[in-house]
Amino acid sequence: MLISAVYYRYWEMHISPEFLLIPLLSAFWIMMPAYVPNPVAAFLGGGRPIDGRRTYRDGRRIFGDGKTWRGFIAGVVSGVVIGGLMILAQQALGITWLPNLTFPVVFLLAFGALAGDLVKSFFKRRLGKEQGAEWLIADQYDLVIGPLVLLLIFEYAWVMTYLTPLVIFWIIVITPILHRAVNIIGYITGIKDVPW
Repeated sequence: MLISAVYYRYWEMHISPEFLLIPLLSAFWIMMPAYVPNPVAAFLGGGRPIDGRRTYRDGRRIFGDGKTWRGFIAGVVSGVVIGGLMILAQQALGITWLPNLTFPVVFLLAFGALAGDLVKSFFKRRLGKEQGAEWLIADQYDLVIGPLVLLLIFEYAWVMTYLTPLVIFWIIVITPILHRAVNIIGYITGIKDVPW
């Protein structure tokens, strides 16, 4: 009886709605400045490619026509603006139960998302995958890995404070769902050529 009571109390404490919901909201809150840049870059992109149409030593493009300076800059700026508004809202409303975003963190999230996308595109070209070709896992998590690497380098203490195992779990779960949903919307509206 005692063991059953302790077991029930343990799960009541650790699998409560608050235990699951707050990390989920925290994951979404942290990643919002990283989620925004990619669709904005796709929508506002165009113009001069980042690689200047140069090829790598294998004869293939370094990144491809889909990665442009205008899209990259617009994407990063949009992520920083969204993150800045989130910071102001958090301060104005006195929200203390969500991770404390800062402007350096927001910039690393936004810049890292598109930097991760560039790195992924580089390796896609090396593998012979054309622009728009689907690459499972890499297509969904480049915008997570890029910011995470930069945050670990420049904001290590922040990472250790707010990126708990459960928050990371939710980031892993929600990112591909949101990524696919946004891409389907982009495909339907004609912004993207493919729904992935």
